[in-house]
Amino acid sequence: MKRKIYDELLKWKEEKDALPLMVLGVRQCGKTHIINEFIENEFKNHITINLLQNTDILTLYKSSKSSLDKYKELKAFINCDLEQDDTILFIDEIQESEELISELKFFAEHLKKARIICAGSLLGVKLKREVKNFPVGKVKTLNMYPMSFDEYLMAIGKNDLIDLIRNSYDNDLPLSEGLHNMCLNHYKEYLVLGGMPMSIKEFIDNDMDYIKIDSSILSNLKNDYIDDFKKYVTNNSEILKITKVFNSMPSQLGNSANKFQYSKIENGARKKEYELAIEWLLAANIGIRVTKVTNGLKPLKGYEDCDYFKLYMSDIGILNNMLDISIVDYLKDDLSLYKGVITENYVLNELVKNNFIPYYWENDSKAEIDFIINYKNEVVPIEVKAGNNTMSKSLDIYMKKYDSKFAIRISSKNFGYNEISKIKSVPLYAVFCINN
Repeated sequence: MKRKIYDELLKWKEEKDALPLMVLGVRQCGKTHIINEFIENEFKNHITINLLQNTDILTLYKSSKSSLDKYKELKAFINCDLEQDDTILFIDEIQESEELISELKFFAEHLKKARIICAGSLLGVKLKREVKNFPVGKVKTLNMYPMSFDEYLMAIGKNDLIDLIRNSYDNDLPLSEGLHNMCLNHYKEYLVLGGMPMSIKEFIDNDMDYIKIDSSILSNLKNDYIDDFKKYVTNNSEILKITKVFNSMPSQLGNSANKFQYSKIENGARKKEYELAIEWLLAANIGIRVTKVTNGLKPLKGYEDCDYFKLYMSDIGILNNMLDISIVDYLKDDLSLYKGVITENYVLNELVKNNFIPYYWENDSKAEIDFIINYKNEVVPIEVKAGNNTMSKSLDIYMKKYDSKFAIRISSKNFGYNEISKIKSVPLYAVFCINN
């Protein structure tokens, strides 16, 4: 399955004296698969070390030997000189060696021709909480996410449809009613499957028939997250807190208070007790935090109110699985309040995959804008609607208050642009076109 991150890997390959590269992302989003594909396609000589399997490398880098001596022994282990042309080393599960992570500085400074790429389970957690001597400025990081909606369309052979969607987005031209409805149906499929490659592959391998697919795939992945809490966190109290926050995330998104509430985790819960648990989920790329801004002007970061935030799931399929929602629920349109919640989480995922840092805004009178982004050098409000009812006082209030040049409204309606209201209409299936 084609992944857009492949193009980023190619750019890194062409950089002169490229720094070692770390690919970060939630478990099972396809990091190892795409890196293996990349090194096999693009390099004559490719060597892979899995630190969960190669304890000799772990022992080597725990030793007190010099960086040069360690590298000489590493060359002997892999039987390869990394500075020879057309050669790359892939270190998988690098989170197992804090010492090797620190030694990436040596590679960056003394082996400038070497190409080294790294990945690992919960690598983001390791870097944020445990690696004391991270080689700042000597390593490049690249975030990888679950498959986006356009990647899903590519996987099911709908490349021509992607081109039509992009053309309609660029020119504000509606698709034909038949194509528009087809795209909405694919969007509903994607909501249930989510972006995890194994979930999408299962769907494709079973003739895209929901009756045939193994519905336990996402349940098992959700349980794997919980197992990770136990494997990588040594404090039983913290394990319990992380698990409680994780399990509360679906209900938090349906919270009428329009923000994350610690009391929703358990009665009497306080911020100071659960801050670390939330940070763990963020570092693991399981959750995505969107904070409130008190002003719709640049720089948005300067108006951030960190006491008010929402915590979204990084994959819409996992969220739907936790809510026990099936394709039948979408076909019957039987989701009540959570239809809007799920739509909002989906939009957030697509924006983050396109490198936006979204915020949300509300004023004292409770007018609210779902997301605000920096887009084309403008602060742009984004309103999200699950259906085709696009009436909104909040967007009118916001645009008048900040004299917005234009806004984006995402809904089940077709493409279009209103020159009077300055609102660009984007169908739910076309959020991937909002590209930074």
